[in-house]
Amino acid sequence: MAETLQFSLVSPERELFSGQVEQVDAPGVEGEFGVLPRHSPFMTTLKPGVVRIYENGKVIPVFVRGGFADVTPQGFTILAEEAVKLEDVDAAYVETELAKAKSDAEDPGDEARRARGRERTEYLEALKAAVSATSH
Repeated sequence: MAETLQFSLVSPERELFSGQVEQVDAPGVEGEFGVLPRHSPFMTTLKPGVVRIYENGKVIPVFVRGGFADVTPQGFTILAEEAVKLEDVDAAYVETELAKAKSDAEDPGDEARRARGRERTEYLEALKAAVSATSH
């Protein structure tokens, strides 16, 4: 049996994954990185992107909107600001929400709404790209 490491992915809403895995690839702010069993300890910040969890010969893609990654001798934990398994994403819903966010980002009378709209647009565009890349 291949060597594994303990991995957990947690968002404020729930724990999306916890278990023994062969490898995890994640989108670090300084570049993509992979973690294998017995990896050296480190901590880094994540940027929006896809975490790929390699479990029992399958790959589970999860989109994260940033967060923190912590590798210790006991395993690997990701604390995500927001996370969703790509298989659970409705592409039509993302398109609808993207249109709303872009409209908010252009609101001429409310700077706070524009800022939230710009942030949400950035997130939804990255999620849309991840869904498109996974579905091909």
